[in-house]
Amino acid sequence: MHNTGELYDKIANWWDEFHIDSDYGMKQLELALQFVKHTNSALDIGCGSGGRMIDRLIQYGFEVTGIDASSKMIELAQKKHPEPKFLNENIITWQTDKKFDFIVAWDSLFHLPLNEQKNVLTKICSILHPEGILIYTLGDAVGEHYSDWHDEKFYYSSIGINENLKILAESNCECKHLELDQFPEKHVFIVAQKLVD
Repeated sequence: MHNTGELYDKIANWWDEFHIDSDYGMKQLELALQFVKHTNSALDIGCGSGGRMIDRLIQYGFEVTGIDASSKMIELAQKKHPEPKFLNENIITWQTDKKFDFIVAWDSLFHLPLNEQKNVLTKICSILHPEGILIYTLGDAVGEHYSDWHDEKFYYSSIGINENLKILAESNCECKHLELDQFPEKHVFIVAQKLVD
């Protein structure tokens, strides 16, 4: 098991300060919100220290839940956002009976072990309400690697675009938008919608 939560604990304060004025990912979030049909509940997977994405979801009318494997990130998020429910959880082992109208997993799922990618994406799709929206990021090609970042070595993995699209389809979700959004970086974001049975 990769210790991503512990690594983010180490850099949490720096991360929070670095992103304080950032609008990173907001354009993509706004695109996903255009597909929203219901605004009851939202889940932010890998919510980090919170910030503009959570602010926007609250502003849009969602009751927000945030989960993150880093306890330090959760502490920072709770200080910023008194309303949402924040949980120090790993999406691999986290269990919930709740379903959500909107789920965002921005730059979080690619830290999961390669052999957990399919299970986790399937789980995420299963907790989407019909017509619910999912926006998440991935690497465009199959593989895994480590990258040095702020004096720490972070793990990344991807099962690739085709396998992601296959899992979405098998999970009764339709891809609404797919974009390589940081060229030449191999960073992809997908917006998908849960179909009505």
